Amino acid sequence: MTSPKSVPDINIGKTLFQQNCISCHGVQGKGDGPLSKNLQPKPFDFHDAERQNQHSIFGFYNTISLGVAGTAMPSFKSLSDEQRWALAFYVSQFSASDTQRSKGKALWSQGIGRDKFINLKSVVMVTPSELIQPQNENNFNILTYLRENPAAVSENSKVSPIQFSAEKLRESLESYRRGHSQEAYQIAVSAYLEGFELAETGLGAVDPILRSTIEAGMFKYRNLIMQKALPQLVVTEHDNLQTLLVTADKRLQGATISPGVGFASAMGILLREGLEAILILAAIIAFLTKTGRRDALPYIHAGWVGALLLGVATWFVASYVIDISGASRELTEGVTAFLAAAILLYVSFWLLNKLHVQHWKHFIESKIRGALNGRTLWLLAVVSFIAVYREVFETVLFYETLWAQVGAAGSNMVLLGIGVGALLLVALAWAIFRLGVQLPLRLFFGVSSGMLYLLAIIFTGKGVTALQEAGKLPVDIVNFPRLDLLGIYPNIQGLGLQALLLVVALGGLTYTFWISRIAVKK
Repeated sequence: MTSPKSVPDINIGKTLFQQNCISCHGVQGKGDGPLSKNLQPKPFDFHDAERQNQHSIFGFYNTISLGVAGTAMPSFKSLSDEQRWALAFYVSQFSASDTQRSKGKALWSQGIGRDKFINLKSVVMVTPSELIQPQNENNFNILTYLRENPAAVSENSKVSPIQFSAEKLRESLESYRRGHSQEAYQIAVSAYLEGFELAETGLGAVDPILRSTIEAGMFKYRNLIMQKALPQLVVTEHDNLQTLLVTADKRLQGATISPGVGFASAMGILLREGLEAILILAAIIAFLTKTGRRDALPYIHAGWVGALLLGVATWFVASYVIDISGASRELTEGVTAFLAAAILLYVSFWLLNKLHVQHWKHFIESKIRGALNGRTLWLLAVVSFIAVYREVFETVLFYETLWAQVGAAGSNMVLLGIGVGALLLVALAWAIFRLGVQLPLRLFFGVSSGMLYLLAIIFTGKGVTALQEAGKLPVDIVNFPRLDLLGIYPNIQGLGLQALLLVVALGGLTYTFWISRIAVKK
């Protein structure tokens, strides 16, 4: 764990120090405890500024957790993570003076350093020696204050995902200037996934053009780094993005996320993220009902209910137990999207194949029940799970960000938007189900095959985009309309793969309704 999940309690750290550490390190932490006389090497003196400045809080946390081989410093894994972080914060503050902390507090109150120390992780990972140069004196003093008052940076970390993106882009540029292009690329990916993506929904509600411009700019910036472009080109794109992010931050901090916008955004999130899942579930349920396989419905319901529960559990674990990075989140979404697309393509072609004249006759004669073998039913159950699970985790994250943006005044409207969105999805599912049941069986097979194939194309586009956002696939932006609901994004990779699937679909239709009929007549 590279950062604490909650704000460390310095008083708990002080108590733990008195209970576990003073026998060696002394009451004041000077390394002069009663047992220190007989120890080699001597216990660490936390007041030795030169040595202390070489250690980050994360370094202290690791020492407390693992101990130090060849010394009297044992492992304290018996303590909880929260206790070890509290102890690490406590011992990190001994060498700083009250004057330094007072200066840091004043600077922090003026808003200085908030773009540097954006969350607890940014505090625990930095060493004072990195900030000891004269040009970094302000940040050095701010760090001494935050080490004693971690709650202050925790409050700051909730302010703006946009500011997180801006800081990460600065880090990325610095890495690129040092010649670490791969590191710069990964930091740029983090700037999007851990920051801007979480603000996209709110920004899209108030300024969709600005949202699209920033997103395209971030992809362009990453491409320049990947291509190892001239530094001045990277700097120019970086500076352009910083200007756009400042504008976005002002838009989001103003009185623009009104209760009405909060309602529309909440409803839009659920409709956007849940539409594909609802279409798939409705089509599968109608298909099983139409073919007399109601006995398989419990498996389908178990699939989507289990996906909901597991999705919420994943969010909880990511928020309170372990770190799940934005890259891991997008990688999971991309892989599951491709898996869902593959299953949908299989089922779609299975349905299409039954429309062949001879196959349709055999299918009817087999009384349908026997034709739906175990493999097909299991695939339907798996796709119902994947279709729901891949959206739940990210949807909860979007709602978290939206909730923070609307404030207490708009929270009821967000809940209302979620409720209305859910009702619309249920109504859509019911309409698809009723329509499917009333259609003639062969026409229903044809419509279902087409709809599932279309959803496979949508999932393919979204899978490509997710992997691009995670930095696993290249991105070549083209001038093409963006249609989120259809999984259409203006880049060559996604559009090219979707076009290939359309060609395959035309080939399948040609074979089923033309070539195969000619062969039968002969």
